Amino acid sequence: MYCPVCGNKTRLRLREDTVLTHFPLFCPKCKKESLIDAKEYVVKAIK
Repeated sequence: MYCPVCGNKTRLRLREDTVLTHFPLFCPKCKKESLIDAKEYVVKAIK
């Protein structure tokens, strides 16, 4: 999975049937945390 802020890889993996709501995604490169929703490989950043 890629960081919605900087576009680098994160350490999170998604499967086809994974559903995430209001998940805090942390990026080790830019040191920022983003809230995301993910369903069927579609990731949306929550602002």
